[in-house]
Amino acid sequence: MSDIVKTTRISGTALPMRGNDIDTDRIIPARYLKEVSFARMGEYPFFDERFDAAGRKKDHVFNDPEYHGASILFVNKNFGCGSSREHAPQALYRFGLKAIVGESFAAIFAGNCTMMGVPTVTAGAKEMDRLMKSVEEDPRTEYAIDLDAKTLTYADNTVAIDLPETYRSALTSGSWDSTALLRGNLEKVKRTAAKLPYIGNFSR
Repeated sequence: MSDIVKTTRISGTALPMRGNDIDTDRIIPARYLKEVSFARMGEYPFFDERFDAAGRKKDHVFNDPEYHGASILFVNKNFGCGSSREHAPQALYRFGLKAIVGESFAAIFAGNCTMMGVPTVTAGAKEMDRLMKSVEEDPRTEYAIDLDAKTLTYADNTVAIDLPETYRSALTSGSWDSTALLRGNLEKVKRTAAKLPYIGNFSR
């Protein structure tokens, strides 16, 4: 099963997104749900907050060149609430973000992220405030998330993080990627399919 990707450690710089109850309609405006693939989703996160009607950039953390290339997003409470659109985590992932650290997440949003291999891990309010301040003071600070140890480290600091064990296990074992699991067990899939009368000649 060589295609299986295990997600155990994510490291890089961070992008701080302050505010509670940031919903999926803000993350990815509804008009972009009409696209037939996720290929361009990385262009759209927070689009209506980042650009005016003429397409000019506004003052927004996602436009700030100091945070360009960040791979970790810091957020506050109830991030990803609202509709269950999986375009929201797709937009953030394709923007370049590989993990999200926050006080809390909407359950469906966190589940959608996990199914893409993107950890959504939690830390306490005081810890998140310190993390936000650390990256605002020095955007080049490097952070490392360790899902096995359930820690986030930066400089000389270690922060305890958490996530549901089902999510952690899926990420660290690689079982979050159902497509890769099926590919890695293709012969077993074919044998099972051949026994099912409604599949027919699938195994050929």
